[in-house]
Amino acid sequence: MAHLFNFWESRAFYDSFMARSHDRLAAAQAGTYRNAQVRLFEHRLDVKVGFSPQFADADVVRVAHCRVRADREEHFRLMQEKVWNPAMAGSPGMLRGLFGEAPGPEFLVLSMWNSEAEHGKYRVERVERLALRAQTEADVEAIGGDVVEIDPSWTV
Repeated sequence: MAHLFNFWESRAFYDSFMARSHDRLAAAQAGTYRNAQVRLFEHRLDVKVGFSPQFADADVVRVAHCRVRADREEHFRLMQEKVWNPAMAGSPGMLRGLFGEAPGPEFLVLSMWNSEAEHGKYRVERVERLALRAQTEADVEAIGGDVVEIDPSWTV
């Protein structure tokens, strides 16, 4: 499995690419992959510092894709800002990240870490306690995600 993350300067650039280049590039890649799933998220919050899609200093990315109950969207957003983001920002080894939103209601939390070991410390020590404080179980219908090792040869 591969995870590909694309970051666009603006929605206008994304729309232009889709209108002018996407179909040609997709046709050239026919047969090279199965089950591609594409989601478009709008950037809502930075985690820790101003997000920059630079991967040279990161060894792993943690991506969490959350489907949130419609009546709990506002609470989920608030808890991301007031509970989860500060906790991640204060964790050694956490470099930067972003919180994005798509219709559905779907959300993406992408965090970049300098090592799997540092991310593992955060996960073991804090996630259960933070989930209780943020009432995550009440907010979220489903969470999917992965810890993705960065392959420098795939970064552009």
